[in-house]
Amino acid sequence: MIETLKSYYKQQRDKHIEELMQFVRIPSISAVAEHQPDIIRCAEWTAASLKQAGLENIEIMPTDGHPVVYADWLHAPGQPTVLVYGHYDVQPAEPLELWSTPPFEPVIRDEKLFGRGSTDDKGQLLLYVKVVEAFLHTNGSLPVNIKFCIEGEEEIASKNLPPFVEKHKDKLKADVITLSDTQMQGPGKPALMYGLRGLAGFEITVEGANSDLHSGLFGGAVQNPIHALSKLLSSFHDDDGRVAVKGFYDRVIELSEKERESFKQVEPDSNKIRSDLQVDTLYGEKGFSFYEQTTSRPTIEITSVSGGFQGEGIKPIIPSRAIAKVACRLVAAQIPDEIMDTIETHIHAHTPPGVKISIDRQLRGNPFLTPIDEPVMIAASEAYEESYGTWPVYTRSGGSIPIVEVLGRLVDAPVVLLGFGLPGENLHAPNEHFHLENWDKGLETISRFWLKLASKSEQ
Repeated sequence: MIETLKSYYKQQRDKHIEELMQFVRIPSISAVAEHQPDIIRCAEWTAASLKQAGLENIEIMPTDGHPVVYADWLHAPGQPTVLVYGHYDVQPAEPLELWSTPPFEPVIRDEKLFGRGSTDDKGQLLLYVKVVEAFLHTNGSLPVNIKFCIEGEEEIASKNLPPFVEKHKDKLKADVITLSDTQMQGPGKPALMYGLRGLAGFEITVEGANSDLHSGLFGGAVQNPIHALSKLLSSFHDDDGRVAVKGFYDRVIELSEKERESFKQVEPDSNKIRSDLQVDTLYGEKGFSFYEQTTSRPTIEITSVSGGFQGEGIKPIIPSRAIAKVACRLVAAQIPDEIMDTIETHIHAHTPPGVKISIDRQLRGNPFLTPIDEPVMIAASEAYEESYGTWPVYTRSGGSIPIVEVLGRLVDAPVVLLGFGLPGENLHAPNEHFHLENWDKGLETISRFWLKLASKSEQ
């Protein structure tokens, strides 16, 4: 079957690439109101492409923002259902003068397709549509059931997708979710990103006297909110960089030896990092490498501290108020509000006398993790290996993509991030491009993945 599909992809390559270029020509910039007509046009183009591929029940579904495009093909009884997520919106192209060619007039140079959205995410999304087309054209059916959920707001934080998924979770019900909006480790080096850190952010306000006080008349007799805040913040960590908040690590899933071995393949040179940052030494929780610290361990980071007179010179006062902003990066299976509960308990237990504390919770994002020994992850790894000739490395991101966790939680299915982008493809930057070698390999990998999901369900 796979050879038949590869032959079809080869025969149709020029046509498929031209369709990708049509897709890229639409300036579907979600952040700019004047491009609303382009967003609608792009949603319609996406729906038409899904129909042309042979998908059914195609809908352009409204949200409180930009529409979601839905389609399905559900004629594989007894086989798993795969929900494909992607987005048709793109980032603004400015600064335009830094582009070698206009951002919405795609061109191919050195087997790279240049244009805004070529790798993020139109090129990677269209792979799935063409895999559907190939199976239906050559075989008349798909090996698995397929649903598509394609949004138009990913580049503006997907603010309307969570309520959409909540409302339509029965319609979107699936056994596995897959998306391609991530990167490989390098040319010919596939990577499966299986974990993302979550986020919890809050503001601490420390209040002392009812007004700023003369430091000569009151200094040494009235608590200084900045002193109190400094002492409080210093209590968050011990001398070895470990978070000292009771209960903070209770839900953390420790790394397996297999994961730690895999991480060694992607571990950056810490000496180079130190040199690039121009710091004498790196600092962090002992017992973990730089990569482990920044992807698989939770943190409490104080992002700003303010209080007192901020102008030129020194104003000798005891300020009435001091404020700190804090951002925590979380890992599976930590829960943002639960973590903020433990920190708030710690704060109240360590508040110095003479001040009042208030806490304003502002940011929440759950971490995401699909264990690498999940059957769907093994199937994806095998598909990569057969297409690229090498087993993928397993990676985590220190950042957050909240919608990935939302989809996995609301649909109640594991998420597989099949990335085909490459580092250096300038997503979000001028001269964004997509290596067409990974267009070819991506089609093959997705095809093999779906075939493996079907065969594993029959075992």
